[in-house]
Amino acid sequence: MTDTDAALARVRNLVDPAMRAAMDGLDNEIMRRVAGYQMGWVDADGRPTEAGGKAIRPAFTVLAAEALGAPAGRAVPAAVAVELVHNFSLLHDDVMDRDVVRRHRPTGWVVFGEGQAILAGNAMLVAAIEALQLGGNAGCLPVLLTAIQELIAGQSEDLDLEGRTGVTVDDVMTMEAGKTAALLACATAIGAVAAGADRESVELLRAFGHDVGIAFQLVDDILGITGDPSRTGKSSSSDIRANKRSAPIVAALSGTNGAAKRLGEMLANGPLVADEDVALASKLVGEAGGLDFAVEQADARLADAMARLDRLDVPPGATEALAALARYVVDRDR
Repeated sequence: MTDTDAALARVRNLVDPAMRAAMDGLDNEIMRRVAGYQMGWVDADGRPTEAGGKAIRPAFTVLAAEALGAPAGRAVPAAVAVELVHNFSLLHDDVMDRDVVRRHRPTGWVVFGEGQAILAGNAMLVAAIEALQLGGNAGCLPVLLTAIQELIAGQSEDLDLEGRTGVTVDDVMTMEAGKTAALLACATAIGAVAAGADRESVELLRAFGHDVGIAFQLVDDILGITGDPSRTGKSSSSDIRANKRSAPIVAALSGTNGAAKRLGEMLANGPLVADEDVALASKLVGEAGGLDFAVEQADARLADAMARLDRLDVPPGATEALAALARYVVDRDR
């Protein structure tokens, strides 16, 4: 187990009881079951499971607070709120994107129906706000609300880009800044606010989280084309199948070689169905330079994030765990 694995386990053990208490507070039994399934705590019939997420976003929140000298417990309500917002967005996004597999099992809407999944997402969103208020972190609420608005805008832009012609890399990067980077920026900034940090530290950590979030999404985009379903827990070549306009796909379509032209012809008629077409299109993204573009941009954003941490006015070594977590989420295969 690496130091980062140990940090994730520590944060998960710290945050999990508060997370479960927030979910137990949902009034409706169906909502509790759908939410528990989404969190990986129960199966479709409500039976306890050993599954569960890594608590990456709560870890960013807690480690950000600790980097500024605050005890971990002070950031727990904020960490719970961030994770609940994350899972609210996943429940809704899976419905809109028609994704059928997440974390190696059927998505919430596939198991419980679209309506129940949407309602459970709404319930988790409300519980996130309650977690801040009940935990004495109401001062963090503006940070969370801003991120929620950005998440909604990012998902709206993502839907708008699907299958649209003339999409540029800048269009995609703007969308991904809202859809993914906004919540990681929130996770680090809200940890700083919970720690009582000054404005400059909050903004530096917000920018750090934003850069990490962009890098994280670029890696996710790569895995949406090349990822092994047994490792990622998602459908094979999911972005290609759905004809999504992710960064490597748009970068590839912007190329001038034969692979870019052939890829454009294949994607011009909507989502791909045949496995052989999906495999060919995935290969063409690489040949047209889309994957290389995403790797280079992810590395550049991670470097920018590390530069932000270097500017924080904290004792030497205070940000080591935070920096290690950033590298961990960018250098991953699932």
